[in-house]
Amino acid sequence: MTDYYKPEHLAQFSQVSQGNPELAEKFFAYYGAVFAEGALSAREKALIALAVAHTVQCPYCIDAYSKECLQQGSDLEQMTEALHVATAIRGGASLVHGMQMLDHVKQVAM
Repeated sequence: MTDYYKPEHLAQFSQVSQGNPELAEKFFAYYGAVFAEGALSAREKALIALAVAHTVQCPYCIDAYSKECLQQGSDLEQMTEALHVATAIRGGASLVHGMQMLDHVKQVAM
């Protein structure tokens, strides 16, 4: 059985434009603008992207932003800390939805 995710797809990402070059061009322009230096450094943006990549569970993004973080000067400790921030937010978001469960249980139990 072959892997569903293929590492070589990441290098071929621009080919996604074949279906609609105009929309792809707009996306890639936006993407480039988002990652340009601004109020946040390229290093900070790469760390955010790495954390989000883990949250949305995109192996292509994890590969790309692990590499980008290293290229931008982040070390393993910083990258791991970013991952833990994402994990804490994701876990907290799951837990806070427990309030809906509590409300439901209270309504049914009354």
